[in-house]
Order: sequence, then C-alpha cells, then structure tokens
Amino acid sequence: MNSLSLQLLPLLQSSTDVSLPTDQLLHLPERVLQFGTGVLLRGLPDYLIDKANRQGIFNGRIVVVKSTDGGDMSAFARQDNLYTLCIRGIENKKLVEENVICSAISRVLSAKQQWDEILQVATSPDLQIVISNTTEVGIQLVQDDIRQSSPESFPGKLLAVLYARYEAFNGDPTKGLVIVPTELIPNNGTKLAAILLELANQNGLEEAFIHWLTTANTCCNSLVDRIVPGRPDAATYTAISEQLGYQDELLTVSEVYRLWAIEGDEHVQEVLSFHQADENIFIRPNIDQFRELKLRLLNGTHTLSCGLAYLSGFETVREAMDDEVLSAFVSSVMLAELIPGIPYTVDDKIAQRFGFHVLDRFRNPFIEHRWIAITMQYSAKMQMRNIPTLLHYYKQLNVTPRYIALGFAAYLLFMRASSQQDGVWYGERDGQKYPIQDAQAGYFADLWARLNPQDLTNAVLQNTNLWDADLTQLPGFADSVANHLTQMVNSSVLATVAAHFDHIETVTK
Repeated sequence: MNSLSLQLLPLLQSSTDVSLPTDQLLHLPERVLQFGTGVLLRGLPDYLIDKANRQGIFNGRIVVVKSTDGGDMSAFARQDNLYTLCIRGIENKKLVEENVICSAISRVLSAKQQWDEILQVATSPDLQIVISNTTEVGIQLVQDDIRQSSPESFPGKLLAVLYARYEAFNGDPTKGLVIVPTELIPNNGTKLAAILLELANQNGLEEAFIHWLTTANTCCNSLVDRIVPGRPDAATYTAISEQLGYQDELLTVSEVYRLWAIEGDEHVQEVLSFHQADENIFIRPNIDQFRELKLRLLNGTHTLSCGLAYLSGFETVREAMDDEVLSAFVSSVMLAELIPGIPYTVDDKIAQRFGFHVLDRFRNPFIEHRWIAITMQYSAKMQMRNIPTLLHYYKQLNVTPRYIALGFAAYLLFMRASSQQDGVWYGERDGQKYPIQDAQAGYFADLWARLNPQDLTNAVLQNTNLWDADLTQLPGFADSVANHLTQMVNSSVLATVAAHFDHIETVTK
C-alpha cells in the first residue's frame, strides 16, 4: 500500500473518503511558528488553520519546531509534512466520520540541529504568530542562556526567537508577534509573558528590547478542548488505511467537538484571522466563561457521574450513555442543576449549547473513556469542580439539588474500602476489587468501619478541611444524600437511580 506524500495526492483525486488539499494550499507563506509536534496541536490548532486556508481566510502555513529528534520528525519528512486527521464522533446527535489531509505544516525543524534556520524564520516579515504546546512543564522558568544553540527551555527558545526578530527589524514596534500557548494550565499566556520578562533580565538584555518585548508582542491566555487520542490501535489503523487507500505514519484521530478560546483584543482578532473559519474559535477580552463551562459542566458532570456509573456496572462513559437511566441522570444533573449553579455569570444560551455539545461527546462511540480513570483523586475533583457549584445553586434557588445529592451519595459509597494491599485501598463491585486512588482513602476507610450511612454522611459533609464549608448547613442536602446512600447500600446504585426517576415521573403525572 502506498504511503502518504505529495506524489500520492494526484492518485487520490477520485477518492470520496478523504478531503484533499489543493496545490495552492501547498505554497502559502509561513506565518506561524509552532513549538511542538504533538497530536493535540495537529488535531486542533493546525487543523483549524488548515480549515481557514481552504476557505481562503488565513492563507498561511506553519513552521514547526521540534525540541527532540527522532520519532515523528522523520515521518514528517517522509510524508512531505502532510498528515491525515480522522474526525469521529457525534454532532447534534448525528454520527460524523470525516477524513482530512492537512497541509498547514510547511516544514519541521530540529531545535538541536537546525537552530540557525529557526532564527532565520524569526526574521521573516511574513511571521506573525507563535503557537505552543510543550506540555504543562514547558512553561516554567529555568536558568537559560538564550545565546546558546539552542536554549534548553521553551521560554528560552522563544525569547531567543523574539530577540533575533527585534534585532532584524531594529525594534520596529509593528513587527511584534501574537503568542498563543495552548498548554493546559490556567493563565498560560500571562505566565509565559512573566517568564519571558524574567529571562530577559537574567540574560542582561537591553532596556530597549525589554520595552519592545512587553509592548510590541502579545501573549494570549488560551483554552483548548478536544479529545485527540492520536494514532489508533492496530486493528483500527488497518481498517482506516484500507478505507483511505494509503498508509499514514502520522494518522491522527480526534473527536468532532473542538474549542479554542483565546483572550485578546481587536489586534489579536485581526492577526488570528483564522478564527473566522470555525464557530468554535472564540477570541474574547476575557475567556473565564469558557474555563468555567468546561470545569463545571464537562469535568463536573464526569465527577458527579463516575462513581454512580461505575458502581452500576458500566465501564465506559459511552456504555452509561447507552443506558436509559444513566443517560437521564447525566443529562439532568448537567442541564437542570450544574448550569444554574455555575458560580460565574454566563449566558444561558451559551451554557445550554455547551451542555448539549458535552452530551454529544459523552455519546461518542469512537472514544472509550473509562469511569475508573475519572475516579482518580475523586475527593479533590469533587471539591474543586462541584462544591462551588453546589453552594451557588443553594444561593440562587435555596432548594435541594436532587441529582447532585444522588451523585454525592454514590461518591461516598465508592469510597467504602474493603481491604488494603501495598498501601492501596480497594473497594468491591460485584465481588471484584477496584482501587480507590484518592488521598482521602484512609479517612473514608476509617469512617466506613465504624459509622452507619446517616452518621457517615453527616461526618463527611461537616468536614470543612475537605470542602472549605460545612455542607450540613445546606437545607435538606445531608438528609437527601444519606437517604440515597442507605438505599444504595440496601439495594443497588442503579436501582436507586431508577427508583428516583420513577418517583419523579409518578409525582409529575
């Protein structure tokens, strides 16, 4: 079978299984410098830039900087920097399967072996944008000499690029860059800007450059959200390759959903013109709304559902969404309680739209997201993702959130340990052990050893060290959680949830 390359493209012209780039897209100017070659970058920013190029909006390609040699470095060269993105999932309750050969990357350069070429890119008048994803540890301040070839850290490399550009254009204030880190840390742009400034001072760079660094360049906070598992398993890869009619070493699978929220002004909007190509790229003066929606609705729903779904016998999120009872719980807790409880002012329509997107993502048959993995550090996640929402829900409505109470009761039951081995506590589901990977596992093991469900519920909810609040002060919440927990212990988790929905249906008739 042929491998993906420029020479292969003419042979694929009659294919209906893959969207091909035109010849014009292969000769666009290099307007973006990207640090990182990972699947998230290929599956989101690079794909979106390619999409904009196809619409004649952005008209620019990407030079990629790879810090380490080997791996996909040589694969890019063999494939003329082309790669296939296979988009799989549910959108508006409809199945989506789309294959795109992306041509947004013009070349991949090695920081170790081609540093001079990278600095040449820095001096190009076409360059406008820097994108990065160097993992969460990439945006850290380390002692670095930007004059060495090449600097060790990502901020060191970026500062060297900016300094070369400053010198090439004699400090022209119109030649600054828009820098968009996509590392998954809060305020990534703000942190990167502070590190660049500190590194400039540590390297003894002149005041005129520091002024240009801080006034001509813009570091944007950004939030990316798309599940990009990367290369599929061998069987799936073989099936996709047979469908496409070629092999692709860089073949990448992603979900349909995509979000790229970027904090910026009109200048940022003008430079990042690719945002016009997709309704899920948002450039706003403040992106806290999107961070809150992801934390409260996607992450928060996962946390309130994971124990309940796992103890009901479901291994993956998709399996639970295929069950009528569990699907009803997931939808209800998100749309009826978490949205009105978001402790931040959000537009209701935006929140509802985000919520429906999340439900589509949960139903994705191509992604196997395991509930047991979501239970890791369950207590910390509950505190960070759901307790502020619970408190705000009471502040707004002053009624017991029935679905949050169900999810909280299942959390307490999941934390019931039956044994300990090699320092790890284990619970039991249908006679099978599961690990309780939580810093509070020992605390809960002690409580379950000596308290009944009612007293245990009160003890946990009163623990201000866990929640930064006494949750027994929320009217009706402790009783609701304890009643559900007692039912789960005496019957089963799934039966308790089903009975809850039966009761609601009976009352509303």
